[in-house]
Amino acid sequence: MATPNTNPKNPQAPKPQPANPQPVKSKPATAPVQSKYTAPAKVNVPRGNQSFLFDQNNYKWMIGGIALILLGFLLMSGGKSTNPHQFNYNEIYSFRRITLAPIIMLIGFGMEVYAIMKRPVVVQQS
Repeated sequence: MATPNTNPKNPQAPKPQPANPQPVKSKPATAPVQSKYTAPAKVNVPRGNQSFLFDQNNYKWMIGGIALILLGFLLMSGGKSTNPHQFNYNEIYSFRRITLAPIIMLIGFGMEVYAIMKRPVVVQQS
């Protein structure tokens, strides 16, 4: 007589049960095991106590940097000639467009970097 479910190709097949199984002894009831770790309680922080990445001074520096960058673009603009066949060398390559405007724009970009990197002042509430 062949034993059922003893296929060597399928090792996960259920094993045959013996004809007279032994009674299973139950373990005595024990108290549930308590973990030493407790999850942190959720704290509802009021909206007024949130800390922001930047403070008011950072935003002032950012606005100043943007203003300088825009001023540099305005200083660079212009130079259009009324006659398209005439090239005005002194108008295009003036000190204002070639030197002053890029310097002002670089100062504006430097102010932006400073505004981003500057740590906000932390006010401690007592």
